Amino acid sequence: MKIVSLLPSATELVCALGYQENLVGRSHECDWPLGLSDLPVLTKPKMNPMAQAATIDADVRSLVEQGVSVYMLDAERLAELAPDVIVTQSQCELCAVSLGDVEAALQNWMSQQNVSPKLVSLEPMTLNDVMMDIRNLSKALACEPRGEALITEMRVGFENLAKAVSGKKRKSVFFMEWTVPLMGAGNWMPDIISYGGGDVVLGESGRHSPTIDWDDVHTADPDVIIVGPCGFDIARAREELSALTPDSRWQSLRAVQEGEVYIVNGNHFFNRPGPRLLESAQIIGEILNPACVPQLNNAERWQKW
Repeated sequence: MKIVSLLPSATELVCALGYQENLVGRSHECDWPLGLSDLPVLTKPKMNPMAQAATIDADVRSLVEQGVSVYMLDAERLAELAPDVIVTQSQCELCAVSLGDVEAALQNWMSQQNVSPKLVSLEPMTLNDVMMDIRNLSKALACEPRGEALITEMRVGFENLAKAVSGKKRKSVFFMEWTVPLMGAGNWMPDIISYGGGDVVLGESGRHSPTIDWDDVHTADPDVIIVGPCGFDIARAREELSALTPDSRWQSLRAVQEGEVYIVNGNHFFNRPGPRLLESAQIIGEILNPACVPQLNNAERWQKW
């Protein structure tokens, strides 16, 4: 079986199900687990992903307003690879190649070569949706027992974390998913943070991350601020945050004054709805309840501001 994955979380799921050797193509962002660098890259962004957050936001909004996809898909190379299974997503047009682009490429390819690869589209909005995506993908790969085992492993891990922090005072958490403009955390993030002992403010489970303003943050008055911009590692998140910190609106926040600000690697953990969401929840537990959750002391996962 030949598999192409067009987003990082799907690649991680394919590998967690035991099919890393079956991958024949990937997206430009698929970098985990290690050993994928030699695979053909089938996508690339139309904006500069290394630009500042405000510039990325403006460029993306401009593309969306024009009705243009944010990413390019190498349809010709995809056809050459002739995969049996293609894994993509329809959850967020800003996160990866759109489902429409993939379907258009497939339609042209299928009409020319009389082939019919299986298209698996992931659409996680909540943690339960992530589990359903694992189930659907394992069915497409004909490895349902592996999928159920992975789901069980993750659920047990979440339950054990919840038990470890039970009885401790819960903390209100503002998870900053973008810096300019300010965005809270939605989708599966409130579920993840809840398992670690926190309650999300300025974001709802099952809804896309909301755009907010400073007044919203001050009104919410969170106990803890966690900064994890989508697609950014800790170094880039720290750089973006440093541009906000001179602002009096930032400095006057209670969490800032009490030293309860943390930076996490959103790119490798929280932003990817796959197997490492369990580790993401454990990171929250380490931050909020260090006496209950053993710390791995890995500065690539999270740091205090």
